[in-house]
Amino acid sequence: MRAMNVPSVLAAIDLGSNSFRMEIGRVVGSQIYPLDTLRDPVRLASGLNADKTLGREASQRALGVLERFGERLRGFDAHAVRAVGTNTLRVARNAPDFLREAEKCLGFPIEVISGHEEARLIYFGVAHLQEPGAARRLVVDIGGGSTEIVVGQGYTPEVLESLYVGCVGYSMRFFAEGQYGRAAFREAELAARSEFEVVANGLRRRGWSEAIGSSGTARALADLLEQNRFSEHGITAAGLEALRQALIKAGSASELRLLGLRPDRVPVLAGGLAIMLAAFSELSIDRMNVSEGALRTGVLYDLLGRTRHEDMRDTTVREFVQRYGVDEPQADRVARLATAIWHADADRASNADEEDDDDARLLGWAARLHEIGLSISHNGYHKHSAYILSHADMPGFSRREQSALATLVLGHTGKLGKMRGSIETNTTLRLLACLRVAAVLFRSRGELVVPPVRLRTERSEHTLEVSREWLEANPLTDYDLRQEADEWTRFGFPLRVIAAH
Repeated sequence: MRAMNVPSVLAAIDLGSNSFRMEIGRVVGSQIYPLDTLRDPVRLASGLNADKTLGREASQRALGVLERFGERLRGFDAHAVRAVGTNTLRVARNAPDFLREAEKCLGFPIEVISGHEEARLIYFGVAHLQEPGAARRLVVDIGGGSTEIVVGQGYTPEVLESLYVGCVGYSMRFFAEGQYGRAAFREAELAARSEFEVVANGLRRRGWSEAIGSSGTARALADLLEQNRFSEHGITAAGLEALRQALIKAGSASELRLLGLRPDRVPVLAGGLAIMLAAFSELSIDRMNVSEGALRTGVLYDLLGRTRHEDMRDTTVREFVQRYGVDEPQADRVARLATAIWHADADRASNADEEDDDDARLLGWAARLHEIGLSISHNGYHKHSAYILSHADMPGFSRREQSALATLVLGHTGKLGKMRGSIETNTTLRLLACLRVAAVLFRSRGELVVPPVRLRTERSEHTLEVSREWLEANPLTDYDLRQEADEWTRFGFPLRVIAAH
């Protein structure tokens, strides 16, 4: 693996369902100190139509914000920036179209992360800004489109949950046009409690000594409770009840008069309050402190780990290898050869750079995981492997990365015809060729001494160079490689096997 310079400044962008936030931090040792923060209440979730498509007005609003973020990020190294999308981009049917435009405006890739990955990163951000200790914590983060709940100790999350309840959606659903009524609050709280009820027993069994609220809803509620003297410190059950009564008494947002209430928080206040009341009720919380740590903080520290080769994705791959009983020596053999073949071609290419290193890591992960489906069945195991990688919770990985892994694993053996429509770039084609050739060469699953192998990709064909003497000494592998060449030819991208001297 080529060395990666550790950037002195990192940036995290959180494309939330309520707000878009960017935090830029300066790296000092193992700590990150804030330099700049940008926030815009985009309320992306309010732009979701009944058919789960993102409306043009909300999209344009979001793209304008990302253009401003992109201007601030000019000159940043690609490995110093990480942007993540959350619930609205998880559920929007036209999210891929939006993301193509969004990435052009921002100037950097955007990863859509799963609810469990969002919960992990939130906890990671909170943990880095809390006092160190062995106490078990409950972290609740009420966002615009979803609520993440985590129980953990230190920097380690133990239980991760993500619920489809958010302050934007609930405000639109139960408090339309800013009307506050006792019946509306009752319905909103019951709906939220029914979601919390599903996970409450498991969380309570784990137990915690401190409850912590993260992100905008928790901070806004704490400020309102303290400034209006509904609570002396933080969020309390009695304070939430008093705030609810204040909203009901006002009757509507236009009549609401509360100290510390920001105008941009008014449209989502009632929904967030109802969800927090439900969390307190179902999880038996009496008091909750509020942390400045949030998703973007977790993204920054996770990004710092990646630049220092302390990548959560490596940990996840190791855990999957153990969980699914992978033949580790075989997986390592295939991974070493596949990445060696890739780097030989990448070193030849004039545009070889750090992106090639990212691609090599993806290839190595795919090689180490390509046989996890054997834990289900030998017949069609590559399909089982791809299904697991597509649908499992994989901490550290974005949805796009999981999809890329699943594509490589699905195509690493068998007919290539099944890959039509799945391979969108020449890079994916090259990665797949490296993986397939490595799998063929180690088909015997033994400690075979493989000579230097060179795979070149030019225009519309592959050329594989292998020692003539070695091929003559291994006629079965020679036959398998010729079969592989025929398969690529049928696929429309010929593979020529050249016996080199």
